[in-house]
Amino acid sequence: MAGRSGPDGVQMRRFLPNRLLLISILAFLAPILPAAPALADSVLSKYLTEVVPGDLVAGADGFGAIRSDVPVAPVLKGGQQIGWAYVTSDFVGTTGYSGKPIHTMVAVDDKAHIIGVDIIKHSEPIVLIGIPNAKIKALAEGYIGVDLVKEAETGGTSHDLKIISGATVTVMVIDDSIIRSGLKVARALGLAGMKPEAAAVSTVEVNPDAKAPADWPAMLGDGTVRRLLVTVAQVNEAFAALGDPRAVERAETGAPDSTFIDMQTALVSVPGIGKAVLGGAEYQNLVNFLKPGESAVVIAGLGTYSFKGSGYVRGGIFDRIVLVQDDVSVRFHDRDHKRLSGLNVPGQPEFTEADIFRIPADTGFDPAKPFRIQLLVQRPVAATEKLFTTFDLAYQLPPAYLRTVAPPAPAPAATAEAGGAAAASVESDEASAQSALWKKIWLDKKPQIAVLGAMLFVLTAVFFFQTWATRNARLFFWFRIGFLTVTLVVLGWMWNAQLSVVNLLALFGALMTGFSWQAFLLDPLTFILWFSLAAAMIFWGRGAYCGWLCPFGALQELLNRIAKAMHIPQWTLPWGLHERLWPVKYMIFLGLFGASLMSIEQAEHLAEVEPFKTAIILKFVRAWPFVAYVAALLAAGLFVERFYCRYLCPLGAALAIPARMRMFDWLKRYHECGNPCQTCSHECPVQAIHPTGEINPNECVNCLHCQVLYQSETKCPVVIRKLKRREAVQPIPTGLRPKPAHAHAKMKAGEPNPGEA
Repeated sequence: MAGRSGPDGVQMRRFLPNRLLLISILAFLAPILPAAPALADSVLSKYLTEVVPGDLVAGADGFGAIRSDVPVAPVLKGGQQIGWAYVTSDFVGTTGYSGKPIHTMVAVDDKAHIIGVDIIKHSEPIVLIGIPNAKIKALAEGYIGVDLVKEAETGGTSHDLKIISGATVTVMVIDDSIIRSGLKVARALGLAGMKPEAAAVSTVEVNPDAKAPADWPAMLGDGTVRRLLVTVAQVNEAFAALGDPRAVERAETGAPDSTFIDMQTALVSVPGIGKAVLGGAEYQNLVNFLKPGESAVVIAGLGTYSFKGSGYVRGGIFDRIVLVQDDVSVRFHDRDHKRLSGLNVPGQPEFTEADIFRIPADTGFDPAKPFRIQLLVQRPVAATEKLFTTFDLAYQLPPAYLRTVAPPAPAPAATAEAGGAAAASVESDEASAQSALWKKIWLDKKPQIAVLGAMLFVLTAVFFFQTWATRNARLFFWFRIGFLTVTLVVLGWMWNAQLSVVNLLALFGALMTGFSWQAFLLDPLTFILWFSLAAAMIFWGRGAYCGWLCPFGALQELLNRIAKAMHIPQWTLPWGLHERLWPVKYMIFLGLFGASLMSIEQAEHLAEVEPFKTAIILKFVRAWPFVAYVAALLAAGLFVERFYCRYLCPLGAALAIPARMRMFDWLKRYHECGNPCQTCSHECPVQAIHPTGEINPNECVNCLHCQVLYQSETKCPVVIRKLKRREAVQPIPTGLRPKPAHAHAKMKAGEPNPGEA
């Protein structure tokens, strides 16, 4: 090329340096230039070749090329497209309890029906090991046939959510990611007529200056108030249409045209409507009740059926009504409810119930858009079985209450950053959706949270006033047995609130890859336990949890108490051997921690050294090797109290390390403890007291038995000597003398000493 002459050759020589300069500039700008349309870095591109088409959709034999605008790929059968495949984590960022997304491949057809689901990658510990794969496969197949159009209309509530015992959080995360990502895909592709939300050219908002009619009939006439009237005949027809003869047999009695329910509603957060419906004083109370961005509706009713029912009294949630707007559904809770003594509007019906319901700002509710109140009607058909049907009360603000406002023209700087603003908006929407998920879980578990809070309060009081709490040995013994029983049965077997070293590994993994509170807020009881444990370690060390709130620890201790009552011999290991076995649990923890640095998934598998999942979460319903392992640990605990806690528990080891930072030493000791007295060291249930009298905080489980002995008038030499001195000065009547010390053998056998006071 250098040997070419003439005009063409000169032009080529001039172009080469320019082209090299252009390539250099592009290479420099590549990191900051927008990404190319191709979605080669999508999660779908990573896993598409790993999934067999027929495993995702029955009869499928191939996938097409991934689209350049949306990370979806055609699902092919005989060369014909039958649907679209995508991975949920390309569209939603909901993370599981492990702190990582659950990658689920989903296929939808052109009618916006889900036709295939396959969970392809996750890091959920309970699913990795504890839950049989057949249950997970059945869970995924349960979404086949879900109509995304109906999900959009009902706010994602038209399908049944099937919970797997022991994996509630994981199932809710899977459900949330499948439904929300499905709606996004259906809108992006325009399936079944669904359309993406276009950029608004104008904004419709509530007009605060609009006035409402003066009487109820006029409000009904112009749409300020909307009405749902259901007669006895209509509700009987609705249940008959369900096809269950039991519903027909239990039909509503009364005249066919009599009122079953007459439910009427108005959006009273609109100033003009609120003042007209509620009156000036009650409207001002409503203004004080609402926070910025919140709305409220009045629902009033009469007839034989109540839209409130009585379920909210027990559970705090109104389960007969739900507000639905687009794909947003709002369940009303008792904290969002205000009862009205009545309405005072000319011409109104004689309502038997009228209430205000607040719509929180974070739900995304838009008062200017149409919505509906869905009424759930139930009919018992058996002793413990009910059938349900729904009726809708549609509502839309009349045009008189709305005004159109043109959006401001974007500034030049804003135009240049439009892409970044759009991305920020998407991130904000995703964060709001994830926040709504964990808030929903917390609201659903209010009773459990209340019980756990009460247990923590009682335990804190016992620790703060331990001298008073341990004064009566028998009473304290039965209190501890009762508390441990609640911990095992309620916290453990019923609610699965068992902490694990896996939680710590997940936390470390999250700190390494990008911390998110959302992953840890998904399990309220575990979250509360970890925070209370962190606080307790400052005051008392790890024993506050290990000795009182660990379900597996409670199981070991209760079984050992039974063993002592059955006179099963107890083995006390020689102090030298016992002391040398302590480091084993620290070695196990360090091994798991080291494995987590290479592979968190592998470390979670190795964490099966913990028996918690088998004994507590899955309640021994598991493959026999796991059950045999736990049975061996519990059998050892019959002879050596809390055998697993003493020598093998990696969680206890992990907690013992920071627990050394505790600020207080609450356990009282005498100078004589350890020299010459050895009573406490001999009777410590976990041998946490050195022969020299010191309590090892790394091994102590804060059972407070040493504090019982500290005050014992029959076993503590110091207390006995004080009593003798006092008696020498002022003799104690014979009937009030403490019984002689005969309880040492009894205490070793696990029986409380009734003579202690």
